[in-house]
Amino acid sequence: MDDEVKPAKRASQRRENRMFAIQFLYQWELNKPEQLNDALRVFVETKEEAREYYAFAEELIHGVIEHIDAVDEQIKVHAANWTFDRIAKVDLSVLRLAIYELLQRRDIPPIVSINEAIELGKIFSNPDSKRFINGILDQMKNKIDRPLRSAAE
Repeated sequence: MDDEVKPAKRASQRRENRMFAIQFLYQWELNKPEQLNDALRVFVETKEEAREYYAFAEELIHGVIEHIDAVDEQIKVHAANWTFDRIAKVDLSVLRLAIYELLQRRDIPPIVSINEAIELGKIFSNPDSKRFINGILDQMKNKIDRPLRSAAE
C-alpha cells in the first residue's frame, strides 16, 4: 500500500487565470477603483505567481470592463424573472466573464467558456448558482453564430 500523500491537483493556468479574473471582477463590482491598472497591480501582488502568469486574466478583465454595457445587457435580457440588482455579485462576475468570452473572444470555443463558467460557479458560489448560470449561458449558446466546440478562424 502506498503511504505517500499525493499533492492536490492544481488547476490549469487558464482556469487559475479565470479564477483570478472572477475574484478581481467581484472586487471591482463592490468598489470600482479610479485606476484599473493600479488596482490590478495591487491585486496581483497578493498572489504567489509573477504578474506575467496572470496575463490572460488581465486580458479578460480589461475586456469585460471595456464591454461591460453590452455584457450586462445580455445578462438583463436572459435573466428572466430576475432584476439585475438581485443577482448575487459573485454570479454576476462569473456571468460577465463568460458572456464577454462568448461575445468577444472568438479564439475560445463557446462550450469551453460555458463549462468554465459552470465550474467557477461551483467554486465561488452556492450550489444553486450552477443552474442559474447554466440557464443564462444556455440561452446565449443558442444565439451564437459560430461552432460551439472550436475556436473561430
